Amino acid sequence: MDDEKIKEAIKAALEKSKKRNFKQSVDVAITLKDVDMNNPKNRIDEEVILPNGRGKPAKVAIFAGGELALKARDVVDLIIKPEEIDDLAKDKKKMKKIANEHDFFIAEAPLMPVIGKKLGVVLGPRGKMPKPVPPTADIKTIVDNLRKSVKIRSKSNKTFHAVIGTEDMEPEKLAENLKAIIKRLEDKLERGRHNIESIYVKTTMGPSQRVM
Repeated sequence: MDDEKIKEAIKAALEKSKKRNFKQSVDVAITLKDVDMNNPKNRIDEEVILPNGRGKPAKVAIFAGGELALKARDVVDLIIKPEEIDDLAKDKKKMKKIANEHDFFIAEAPLMPVIGKKLGVVLGPRGKMPKPVPPTADIKTIVDNLRKSVKIRSKSNKTFHAVIGTEDMEPEKLAENLKAIIKRLEDKLERGRHNIESIYVKTTMGPSQRVM
């Protein structure tokens, strides 16, 4: 895809967007074609590290106790101790709030079965089941990468959305982020670009601009 075309579409989306009293995100909407979304193996569920970050770092929570919780203390936004899992399983409203407020979850590997059993009903449908990490993991590197990552997740829909940054980022950097998402998508789709029907970009409250 023409780099210049991507950049021009993003520039136009930024220029046509009225200023708001908050920092708007810049989003992409992608529609697929000739893909059977009823077949689970064709559905998109990918994490992409954006080369220039999200403009506003993703929020990360960890399920951990002991030394791993200690290592994560100054690194993550929230630590959920193993003994808190039962209480959260009983208080679904609280767990839903935590799930909605955090973009990514990680967990020390041995906790995964109990998280799946007790909290999977909340985390699963949101695409937020934790990634397991070994106790010796370099938590800072993992979290730093997640903070600049986005999830592209289609479920059974042909159209899905992702953040590519914020309105105060340079169009060139937003374009590089969008290209990273498109590249991952093309690698995943059976016929690559031929399975992409359209790509639009827009700010949170602004009008859509067609990229392709």
